[in-house]
Amino acid sequence: MMETDTEKVTIRIPKRYLRSIDFLVKADDFPSRSEAIRAAIRDMVYHRMDMVPDKLRKMQDAEIAVANAEALERELVKK
Repeated sequence: MMETDTEKVTIRIPKRYLRSIDFLVKADDFPSRSEAIRAAIRDMVYHRMDMVPDKLRKMQDAEIAVANAEALERELVKK
């Protein structure tokens, strides 16, 4: 079932991936190459979106650690 709000994109992928996609289509796992690729992209996007909050927290923690280190350095230089 293709959404009405779609855009055509041309990509290059290694032949081994295309053979695997074709196998999945022939095995009736997907109705078409396009549907298999859409499912793969959807799954990757959902997976990566789940990772974003954790990455942002780690970046914020790193920024705080750098700021603390800089503040400590300034204090030590004053003495």
